[in-house]
Parts: sequence; structure tokens; C-alpha cells
Amino acid sequence: MSVQQQIEQKLTEALSPSHLEVINESHMHRGPADAESHFKVIIVSEAFAGKRLLARHKQVNQILADELAGIIHALAMHTYTQEEWLRQGSAPRTPSCVGSKFQ
Repeated sequence: MSVQQQIEQKLTEALSPSHLEVINESHMHRGPADAESHFKVIIVSEAFAGKRLLARHKQVNQILADELAGIIHALAMHTYTQEEWLRQGSAPRTPSCVGSKFQ
């Protein structure tokens, strides 16, 4: 199972999201072409209702603790409730990494 699939499975099981995108952005950074080290997660879940951003990020960090302690070098999180997602409509675009071939 790929790291991306592990992330998807763990977040789905723990947070029952109505929308989940796990995007491997490793290619935007230095490293091998097949790397799985930089990810962007867009997750919409009612489990975030009433929680501030920091609490939401801590919750995701706890769910992915093993991956964050190992192979994942960077994880961009965009956490929304269903109402927030309907208002927002999309997550911010990821900027290029300094030294990236995609600048």
C-alpha cells in the first residue's frame, strides 16, 4: 500500500469525511521522482465542527503520527466542516518549493 493510500485509509476511518483529497506533492520538491514525502490533504468532516484550526490539525497529526514520524517530510492540511467547504469551494494552491524545478 502506498503512503498516499495509507493516509486516505486512516483519515477515512477516523473522520468519516464527506470530501477527502490526498495529493502527493513530492514531485514539486527535490528528491526522487517516485518519492512519497510531501502531501497536501483537503478534508471535509463534521468531526471538525466547533474546533479551531489548531485543534483540527492536532487531530489529523495524531491520526497520522506514525507516518509523520517516518516517511512524511511535509503535510499541508486544509480542514473544513461541510458548511465551511461550501463557502470556501476550494483549498489554496500550494506554492512552489524554493529550489524546486517547478518555480
